[in-house]
Amino acid sequence: MKLPITLQRLRALKFAGEKIASLTAYDATFARLMSEQGVEIILVGDSLGMVLQGASNTLAVTMDDMVYHTRLVAAGTHGPLILSDMPFMSYATPEQALANAARLIGEGGAHMVKIEGGGWLLDTVRKLTERGIPVCGHLGLTPQWVNKFGGHRVQGREPDA
Repeated sequence: MKLPITLQRLRALKFAGEKIASLTAYDATFARLMSEQGVEIILVGDSLGMVLQGASNTLAVTMDDMVYHTRLVAAGTHGPLILSDMPFMSYATPEQALANAARLIGEGGAHMVKIEGGGWLLDTVRKLTERGIPVCGHLGLTPQWVNKFGGHRVQGREPDA
């Protein structure tokens, strides 16, 4: 049996020069298929708003949606690290982020949460990690910022950004 993917295993794979696969799933069936094929990271993305719910963006996805779909993915897999998106405005304050991240891990079965943003999130990341919640930062295409940027635009290409 293959060892479960943990942060330590991911680090070891990276430093060994191994390729790491990360794919998105929203349900147990696809999560199981990915797990059986050796995918290391399964993202439960707030993109489910567009892919499953038919919305034009991710903004209407709720914490309840994310907890539910994370729970489905967790039920369908054993081994991959489950990374779950924190939806729009679910981490506006560090306290709110802690409560919502705890739901994704406790109720949903996530191993890590993902948030979009930059330097303004330092206190939030510190609060979560000090309490045992791993955080994946998300730069680049940041769909939760669609209204600010006037569409889906890649951010963070320059070091200052």
